[in-house]
Amino acid sequence: MITEPKPDFTQGVDRAGTDCVKYDARAARFGRADVIPLWVADMDFPVPAAVQNALEARAAHPVYGYAIYPPEFYSAIGGWLATRHGWDVDTKSILPLPGVVATLSLLVHLFSQPGDGVLVQTPVYPPIHQMPVSHHRRLLENTLRWTPEGYEIDWDDFTAKARQARLFILCSPHNPVGRVWRREELARMAQICIDAGVLILVDEIHADLVYEPNRHIPIASLSPEIAANCITLNAPSKTFNIAGLNTAFAVIENQELRRQVQESVINAGLGSGNVFGITALIAAYQFGADWLNGLMRQLEANRNRVCRIFAAEDLGINVTSPEATFLLWLDCRVLMQRLKLYDDAALSDFFVKQAGLGLNPGISFGQAGSGFMRLNIGCPPDTLTRSLDQLRKAILSA
Repeated sequence: MITEPKPDFTQGVDRAGTDCVKYDARAARFGRADVIPLWVADMDFPVPAAVQNALEARAAHPVYGYAIYPPEFYSAIGGWLATRHGWDVDTKSILPLPGVVATLSLLVHLFSQPGDGVLVQTPVYPPIHQMPVSHHRRLLENTLRWTPEGYEIDWDDFTAKARQARLFILCSPHNPVGRVWRREELARMAQICIDAGVLILVDEIHADLVYEPNRHIPIASLSPEIAANCITLNAPSKTFNIAGLNTAFAVIENQELRRQVQESVINAGLGSGNVFGITALIAAYQFGADWLNGLMRQLEANRNRVCRIFAAEDLGINVTSPEATFLLWLDCRVLMQRLKLYDDAALSDFFVKQAGLGLNPGISFGQAGSGFMRLNIGCPPDTLTRSLDQLRKAILSA
């Protein structure tokens, strides 16, 4: 058993100049390179020491050729799902993949035809929102209902849209609104889809980043009938800050669906793994639990602090405390009225040009995100302090 050194999540890492999107694409994205980057959904914390040590050990071997997925790859995933989420899966149902988004695109192409309906719950992660249209499918939006207590599902609309759909892409936990779907919500969505003949594609990439007392429930764990109608995609990338290693997996308990997906992955030339991604996944899932527990304590402190400030100060920004993810969904509609920011472009410009902050515009998550901004809190406390100070000063001086 490897003992993980206690990490210090109050200290970040200088990532500028490492060819990372979050920092080194600022000028291209925001028109200036000095914004504090709070956009791309990765974190500014070092990976678990066990992961770095495993990668260094593998890198010490001077050949980085084609790699197989060893038995430890499957057992590490199975052990993590069982221990962390109470989901006992047959490792034969696990299929290695290069990434969640790339595989979602492959699945939409595989299991639907041009003109078929694809149901999503907006506002939602931009690739999920854009994918049906880019594949010439019919985008069906089940717009989530915003309430001061959090987002809720419009069940009448969901049922009606499901009857028009071939696929449903479920984001669980939901990005960007931070909902952790309850057992009864998952069961109801699943049954509606089964009754309508709709296949469920599930993005569970934020499953590990859930705040107490909430619990992530894999939808495929609810019953064999539901599992047979689900393709669940996941990865250690968000959890352990290793997105650049491009290694993910699917859990597909339906043997025929798994055969079709595996065949499609191989035919697309995506069957070969990333030698370092494989190493990192095994180390993370085997030895990263304590690191993750520490991370969640820091993220919870960050979340609570930001929510407390927006609740206490009359800045025209409201935020519902997320149940999961290191992403906060800022409701800026009152701010827009006060500052006479007449559209989403003006809102984004205010954050960039006046506050010096680089966030994701809510409108990129669909029309339901108009008037919102997404804030990444996966950073040290001092970064949040500077960001909030700049935002406060910009608002008060406008």
